[in-house]
Amino acid sequence: MKLKVADFHCDALSKLQANPGMDFRNDPRLDVTSERLAEGNVELQVFAIYLSAVRGRAKFEDVLGQIECFRQKVVGTGGLQWLRWKEETVEGGLTAPAFGMLSLEGVDGLEGNLFYAQLCFELGVRCLGVTWNYANWAADGVLERRNGGFTEQGRKLIEWCNGSGMLLDVSHLAPAGFWELMERSVRPFIASHSNSAAICAHPRNLSDDQIKALIARDGRIGLTFVPWFVREGGEAGREDMRRHIEHVCGLGGSGQLMFGSDFDGIEAWVGGLEHPGKYVEFADLLLKYYPEDEVRGWLYRNAWGFLREQLPSSAGMNPLLPFTES
Repeated sequence: MKLKVADFHCDALSKLQANPGMDFRNDPRLDVTSERLAEGNVELQVFAIYLSAVRGRAKFEDVLGQIECFRQKVVGTGGLQWLRWKEETVEGGLTAPAFGMLSLEGVDGLEGNLFYAQLCFELGVRCLGVTWNYANWAADGVLERRNGGFTEQGRKLIEWCNGSGMLLDVSHLAPAGFWELMERSVRPFIASHSNSAAICAHPRNLSDDQIKALIARDGRIGLTFVPWFVREGGEAGREDMRRHIEHVCGLGGSGQLMFGSDFDGIEAWVGGLEHPGKYVEFADLLLKYYPEDEVRGWLYRNAWGFLREQLPSSAGMNPLLPFTES
């Protein structure tokens, strides 16, 4: 059975920007291509703006470069529909081969300037991952030993995101930052590509308390296909994903579970989940064990429903959002 899929994280943009000759439609050097999205029935793919090569010295121009890469290669020649507004989530409202949405993985490239965050919003970015693994101007990442929370400017960023409709993503955020965001954010947020630490004790995975807190706020957790986040030792197959699914569901999170593959951000893959085209076989595996309605939720409806509720509306949107620096 070919079920719809929403995938909340991939790093194809970094590869496309670094290799101008790559064709998003079918380049074999990419995990995520428009052909493979169609093969796997992926109707929503979130593309991260990830600036690994310039970590620690990222500039806003680097962010702009990947936004333009998305516009030209993914939406342009790739033919995806750019998802930006709540109104675009109405079923049957648009007929594109797939939707693409932009996220920012680590706000380093905003240079501590909230006006740059606003410009990202105006240019179509709809989700901010606060950190990558280490500290930046806004907060500490999960591998920062001091485990700090948000800076003063980072707290202003939370307020701005809550007011504008920009989604917040806690994958890579230090635990102290996670709990501070839980206190300060008036809107639910997501972990776009993280697994259960109880099943695989990697620092990038979430504790049971974090998962339960996300569930209580009706946020989302996107289980990821990074092998060393799936199984200790790093070698994993599709069946190993079921342990994480069952654990999150056992905590009450069947309605908050989704997927964030991290395709193109990894150099080793879960066996049987090497690219988006493999989602069809993965769906078939899940249907052997779980009710169809639940599987449909995990693969697509939970993610899509969250966006339908939380994306900003285009109605009455000004060319530039009201903004004041305080």
